[in-house]
Amino acid sequence: MRRILIACIASLLLYGAAFGVLLDRPLTLGALQQRIDGALSLGAAIEGPKLVILAGSNGPYSHRCEFIGPLIGRPCVNAGVAVGVGLDYLFLRWKTLLRAGDVVYMPLEEAQYIRGKAAATLGPDAAIMLRHDRASLWQMPPHRQMAALFSADLRAAIMSLLEATLMAAGFHDPRAEAIGATNVWGDHIGHTLALAEHSVAALAAAMPYHPTPAQIASGYGTALVRDFLGWAARHGVTVIGGLPTGFADSPLDERSENAVRAVYDD
Repeated sequence: MRRILIACIASLLLYGAAFGVLLDRPLTLGALQQRIDGALSLGAAIEGPKLVILAGSNGPYSHRCEFIGPLIGRPCVNAGVAVGVGLDYLFLRWKTLLRAGDVVYMPLEEAQYIRGKAAATLGPDAAIMLRHDRASLWQMPPHRQMAALFSADLRAAIMSLLEATLMAAGFHDPRAEAIGATNVWGDHIGHTLALAEHSVAALAAAMPYHPTPAQIASGYGTALVRDFLGWAARHGVTVIGGLPTGFADSPLDERSENAVRAVYDD
């Protein structure tokens, strides 16, 4: 029994060292980390009141701080990032930079309200925190810390080795040419009609799905948003809720739209 216990402890230490210190995902998780840290760096460099857009990928794709900033007369940061990144992680990072008088606009995607606790806990930010942002990880509740520690698996180890090898060999990341890039405000640019042609077939085959009002009202993401609204009110930060960006041929129905409004009206 003693040998088994020692072997278990040793395996846990080896696992933690491997994914917390040695292994990394510079091509996949690295892109998300750069997106998050880039927006935060821009926000930290702004003196005085600012507008921050927090959303999913619809933030940089559907909103342009390049134009919004001059229209409202204040600096604007487009901090939208993939839906898979936990809202609690984004809120935690931005709370340190938000000051009284700042405005946060949140046109969250529908999925961000209803994303389950387990999925949010094991999102890509779990691995990012474990490897690169342990300061944030220490501020997370115990269930988030445990999830981050055990967020990797054999596939993640193999992918880490492959990505590290590609980077060492001077691999050129083709994503900027394939999907566009990001400007200094955090807006997505360069997504042309020609590039959009590659998505036509996938969009045609997609089955539209919209959450019900009950799912929105009781969603784990909704609870996180309400906690953030309470924090913002106590710190003089104005939060404006926005309706999700959608497709003209598959709009959010009125009842679900009202459920989104209620998150910010309550």
